[in-house]
Amino acid sequence: MAHSYKNKKVDFTSTNAVDILAPATNTTAIIKSMLLSDDGGGSNFTMVIVNGSDTFNVFNGGSIASNATSELLTHPMVLQNGDTLKITAATADRLHLVMSYLEVS
Repeated sequence: MAHSYKNKKVDFTSTNAVDILAPATNTTAIIKSMLLSDDGGGSNFTMVIVNGSDTFNVFNGGSIASNATSELLTHPMVLQNGDTLKITAATADRLHLVMSYLEVS
């Protein structure tokens, strides 16, 4: 099994859902940290995992205070092939994500 430590950075420039992570075939992603920050005004967001026609709410109506940063996870989150992690910002140009994860294939 190959292990690769990775990170992903996202600037939410719109209010459209953004695909954050979707593990490839025969790959598992173990998300260790998800830092979400607001650069002014505060913002709400939603985070879901989509698998086929099923959608699972992770944060429904989450919020970040103005000029604050929050760690979204208290424990690692595991995604498998077929899962797509998506985040939608309620307000464009305020939220930024830095995520660290281990990819196992």
